[in-house]
Amino acid sequence: MRITVLTVPDCPNGPVVRERITAALYGRPAEVELVEVTGPEEAERSGMTGSPTVLLDGVDPFGTAEAVPSVSCRIYRHADGEVDGAPSVAELRRALAGAGLAASVAAYDDCCAADAVDTVDAVETVDALDLVGRDGRGRLAPVEGGLRAVHQAVLRHFAATGSAPEAAVLEPVAAASGRTAVEVLAELAREDFLTLGPDGRIRAAYPFSAVPTPHRVSIAGGTQVWSMCAIDALGIPAMLGRDVVITSADPVTGESVTVTGEDGRMVWEPAAAVVFVGRRGGCSGPAAEVCCDTLNFFTGAVSARTWIEQHPEVNGQIVDRDRAEEIGRATFGPLLSGD
Repeated sequence: MRITVLTVPDCPNGPVVRERITAALYGRPAEVELVEVTGPEEAERSGMTGSPTVLLDGVDPFGTAEAVPSVSCRIYRHADGEVDGAPSVAELRRALAGAGLAASVAAYDDCCAADAVDTVDAVETVDALDLVGRDGRGRLAPVEGGLRAVHQAVLRHFAATGSAPEAAVLEPVAAASGRTAVEVLAELAREDFLTLGPDGRIRAAYPFSAVPTPHRVSIAGGTQVWSMCAIDALGIPAMLGRDVVITSADPVTGESVTVTGEDGRMVWEPAAAVVFVGRRGGCSGPAAEVCCDTLNFFTGAVSARTWIEQHPEVNGQIVDRDRAEEIGRATFGPLLSGD
């Protein structure tokens, strides 16, 4: 399949849609081409009805009858009514399936199809990236309104100090966009890039937590941080480009689970450890409230299944080490590189 991304030069949503396409493909081979369109005539020839436009073998799966060629920003409306500058990962996956890449979707949804072992078991078909990544919209904040600059400043402060920055520290960054730090933080919280406490202070900026959690992460260089969940912890080395040591505990047995980064390779102890990725059924709201405390390390699949039986209100799936690491990379790897 040939995937073409049509954008105007410097379109802020171009990198976003490319990252989501990569996540939607989940390693399946496909030719992805980026084409910059500079004028209305070229937009008409290429089939661009706003930037970015995604074509699958030359067809726009998100096109509408009333759409016209355009070099303006394109707006995508999700099923929940929210608008975005790019299709979600889930929407791209459905489009790829409709265009003939159904095998990639099946391989991603069925955890144990690719790993025919007893240690990995699907509880319910769930898009794991959607669970941790703002329902498929990803965690890379938009450039507009200083959101990305402030968000990245928050993440870098966590990585350097192990704690959340005060709003005053972020004022110079927000001021560059003509806004206050309080305004930008409130918008980031509304869009679930971070969470704020009743006092307006940052309580979490995924993958980091300002308050203790079961997941402690030691970053090479000496900083120690708390992560919001198991997947968040696994995303930290990809986001920072540094090795880490993750220490957690099986919520059923209390036994320790340790993941150690060694030259970019993750070593798990015990080797049979798995991660459960899920969320509470019927719940909506920030990830911190509906799913973070369900994304845990377990010493093995038996323990994870025991936890699942004890929590019938939670839907999700058990994933093996490779899959858990991949979800962490896909979710958090781009956050500090997408300047």
